[in-house]
Amino acid sequence: MLMVTMSLLRADAFLSPLEIEAAVTRALEEDLGRAGDITSIATIPEDSNGCAVVNARQAGVISGLPLVAAAFRRLSPQIEIAPHARDGAAIEAGAKLMTISGNARAILGAERVALNSLGHLSGIATATAEFAKRIAHTKARVVCTRKTTPGLRAVEKYAVRCGGGHNHRFGLDDAMLIKDNHIAVAGGIKAVLTRAKQSAGHLVKIEIEVDSLEQLQEVLDIGLADVVMIDNFDLASMRKAVAMVAGGLVIEASGGITLDTAAAIAETGVDYLSSGALTHSVQNLDVGLDIEM
Repeated sequence: MLMVTMSLLRADAFLSPLEIEAAVTRALEEDLGRAGDITSIATIPEDSNGCAVVNARQAGVISGLPLVAAAFRRLSPQIEIAPHARDGAAIEAGAKLMTISGNARAILGAERVALNSLGHLSGIATATAEFAKRIAHTKARVVCTRKTTPGLRAVEKYAVRCGGGHNHRFGLDDAMLIKDNHIAVAGGIKAVLTRAKQSAGHLVKIEIEVDSLEQLQEVLDIGLADVVMIDNFDLASMRKAVAMVAGGLVIEASGGITLDTAAAIAETGVDYLSSGALTHSVQNLDVGLDIEM
């Protein structure tokens, strides 16, 4: 099971099998409840076998096939999985993604969890791929944020990587991101950066958000940050910020960035564009499952 599941991952993007198992387990428990799939139990003989094909009903970039395989295998370890694609692949409408053969009740019981996972994650990957395409002529990269579905952050961030994007921090524990509320409570930019630097380990990066060129200049004068987030700057201010920093800090642009504005923002010379919309506002990719007896 593990070998099949992991071979479906995008070649250059790792997703922990523990995260796959956790996501699938939660989803199946939610769907099967206390009595299981009472429709299939009532209408399908226990020993019936079947064959089904998972297919894409629209073009896009695929992500989530390891969760599909894990969902079916969780209900019947003997189910046979024949993949026809791999996560990260750009596919056309009508493409076959996977063939599943085995216990019919298990196939029907895991169908919705499998398709929900695949459609949602492929929607993220597809949106990310389009975003990355819009800025490919620049040095900038698109990154996701912590605006993810509770409990699904690791798999959603994996989907971003499947689409050619990159990940921001995974949680509050792997990097310091000082925002306006931190600055207000700590008593100003100098105070908050000084305290952060005193506490940060040698491998912990410090990023600070600024909402004006004046604040940016103060950050540069203090000199303790590694990354600066310029939040809701207009294009002219972004270009000024890039000139002020002059390569001394990594610059992340943030705040309402869309597909329509991404290219112009990337062309200002910033290093990263962060977009919460990659994970919180995407449309599912339409996928389906058809029984082939």
